[in-house]
Amino acid sequence: MRRKGDLPTKVCAHCGKPFAWRKKWARDWDTVLYCSDRCRREASAERARRGRA
Repeated sequence: MRRKGDLPTKVCAHCGKPFAWRKKWARDWDTVLYCSDRCRREASAERARRGRA
């Protein structure tokens, strides 16, 4: 069993907060960019707004 402090971490591409590895991300940890669904949605909405302007 691993302690949470021993798990790999990343920094969210949208909010800049650090987040730790989760079991549900085990298969695609290398492609995970955002800490939550909310950050992912907000980042894509932001990209869409910039693309329209």
